[in-house]
Amino acid sequence: MATGGVLQRVSGGLARVTGSRARGCGQLVFWSRRGFATSNSRNREDSWFKSLFVRKVDPRKDAHANLLTKNEESNLYKIQFHNVKPECLDAYNKLCEDVLPSIHADKYYPCELVGTWNTWYGEQDQAVHLWRYRGGYPALTEVMNKLKQNKEFTEYRKARGEMLLSRRNQLLLEFSFWNEPVPREGPNIYELRSYQLRPGTMIEWGNYWARAIGYRQHDSEAVGGFFSQIGNLYMVHHLWAYKDLQSREDTRNKAWQHDGWDEVVYYTVPLIQHMDSRIMIPTKASPLK
Repeated sequence: MATGGVLQRVSGGLARVTGSRARGCGQLVFWSRRGFATSNSRNREDSWFKSLFVRKVDPRKDAHANLLTKNEESNLYKIQFHNVKPECLDAYNKLCEDVLPSIHADKYYPCELVGTWNTWYGEQDQAVHLWRYRGGYPALTEVMNKLKQNKEFTEYRKARGEMLLSRRNQLLLEFSFWNEPVPREGPNIYELRSYQLRPGTMIEWGNYWARAIGYRQHDSEAVGGFFSQIGNLYMVHHLWAYKDLQSREDTRNKAWQHDGWDEVVYYTVPLIQHMDSRIMIPTKASPLK
């Protein structure tokens, strides 16, 4: 160990001290060739040892969102999760069918209804809506302001509120390497796989899945891939379409026949804190059939 000065924290800053001893923060620190001898040296050694296992995150010169999205486009997505009173689900679906398609079709609102579903397996009596705002946050704000003046939508929100137990939403961006969701013919079932990642691992996830998505497009099952910007952070959503549950099973099993898929799974699983799967059925109003 070098015998020069040492860095010691004094009054919240860093100061260089030299010599055989230095006083700072009310604690006497002695310097020797073998290191510091202090009353809490064991704690410092423990902290140093634990630091060896802290995940190192590479410094970035740009926001993760800018590195992962399609920069030439400014699409913002909103996903809504509505937990409906069981006895009200049919009435809720009918209410949405009467109102949501009219907003989707009206060019006055710079938004599109990507899809609307009821969960089949997963959280029961739940409706999921996915909206796209072309133009990003300004488009979202414009739609919100215009809908405040829409009497039909105001009445819809009031009637909807009487049918719900709870609701939540997230604002999302789409991964650059995923397809943009487009209307498709049915009948299909849809799987929404949601992953809560460990903070700081979104770039790693994107790097692996940029390669992995090529293994999962042979049956046109990939619909869209998104990551959260507001709401639960470090949340990823992958949306898949299948003809039925057996088709889902067969398609997922085929992925393991491609060299490299096992490696993607091996390296991405440790990035996940929690994951969830919903099997969803599109409603009559959904452009994704």
